[in-house]
Amino acid sequence: MRTPIPSNRSRRSPFGAPFRTSLRTSLGAAAATAVAAGLLCTTPATAAVPHRADAPPGASETRRVDVVARVAAFWDQYKSAVLGTNPDMNPTEVRNEFLTADLNAQLDAWAERNGADPIFRAQNVPIGRAISYEDSGAGHATVIVTQQWSDGSSNDVWYRVPLDGSRIDGLEDPPA
Repeated sequence: MRTPIPSNRSRRSPFGAPFRTSLRTSLGAAAATAVAAGLLCTTPATAAVPHRADAPPGASETRRVDVVARVAAFWDQYKSAVLGTNPDMNPTEVRNEFLTADLNAQLDAWAERNGADPIFRAQNVPIGRAISYEDSGAGHATVIVTQQWSDGSSNDVWYRVPLDGSRIDGLEDPPA
């Protein structure tokens, strides 16, 4: 006859409370913590997302996450391409994958006028970035990338991102 394995419910912690942990509970707690941490960082942006009556609950939050993730993927891949650590693409290829042809032409003109990288808006490469969702309307979202520099300064670059999942079609300095 097999000896039953005691369940977690019958064991007690050193503080006298019963253990109620299992793999599922631990994973759920980890997921809840990650979600809560993410929500704490983006709560102001969530309030700015309008909810369409014909959209299912949570659709606007999903679109917000999608556009922020798209800008983050672009920025990270572009930075690694500029630094030469992106084994798959050079900076032009990254821009062609994520940005519209019209925006690329505008950025090339900006680089010619300013003598700087049109994505970073500088002659050097930022050491880091923070990305936040600003607002949406007319089928687009505004996503702000705050670039951090080695001297402790930062600057914002505003991205215009279609909510339909197509390529980024706007990038500019913050409005004055």
